[in-house]
Amino acid sequence: MTFKNRKRLNRFIVLMIVLVGMVICLFPIYEMVSTSLKYEVDAFSLPPKWIFRPTFENYRNVLLSNGFGRYFFNSVIVALSTTFFSVCTGALAGYSFSRFKYKGKKLLIVFTLLLRMIPPVILVIPVFVIWNSLGLANTRIGLVLVYIGLNLPFNIWVLKTFISEIPRSLDESATIDGCSDWMVFSRIILPLIAPGLSVAGIFTFRIAWNEYILSLVLTNRFTRTLPVAVSLFLTDAGTEWGKITAIATITAIPAFIFTFTAAKKLIMGMTAGAVKG
Repeated sequence: MTFKNRKRLNRFIVLMIVLVGMVICLFPIYEMVSTSLKYEVDAFSLPPKWIFRPTFENYRNVLLSNGFGRYFFNSVIVALSTTFFSVCTGALAGYSFSRFKYKGKKLLIVFTLLLRMIPPVILVIPVFVIWNSLGLANTRIGLVLVYIGLNLPFNIWVLKTFISEIPRSLDESATIDGCSDWMVFSRIILPLIAPGLSVAGIFTFRIAWNEYILSLVLTNRFTRTLPVAVSLFLTDAGTEWGKITAIATITAIPAFIFTFTAAKKLIMGMTAGAVKG
């Protein structure tokens, strides 16, 4: 076999591996969307019906169900608030860790990393007890504060890495020109770490948007989010898979839009992080 043919064969094998991986990853999404468009009879037919008459009945029932608009609104408010405050706080903390020298900084950095290692499920009962005593249980603010605490360690480490790669000479030049620390941070550092902000923002949004356990425990019927609303279709009479897949599809759409909107900077940020690592 010639070198040219061997190269073509290797390229074909790599392409087939990628295609198989794509099918494995995308098939659950296809199954979710197709089930949401099927009648109950078609959804459970054996053998499965790959060609079927689509219906939007499940979507209509979900959208018109009592409380869906409120659950969607709660998810949007919680996810966007968590993303904004978590990324802003993470950028400030990352700037502090990267640029300033003060007593106990290394200990704080290690402590931040250790916080990231704590499984969220361990925090459910302690957080509920504390939040209930403070009057923050069953409120959107309480849920946002918990999500900020969960995402902050990751954001701090990501943004600290990006900021550390920016030459200090830029800070010094700006300081000589009369810029304060805040002006250096807002006018020089933030624009240069835009890919890192995108990475932190997308990961934070997706975690806050999809989180289930803490939202289940810390909210009531007025403040619950969309992932918790899915469980409302699990009844004693049976599981309404058509409605569950419909609301799951609706829930996934904003996360996809948010991710693809910033896809370019996300790839830039992850690539830069890999190089800097």
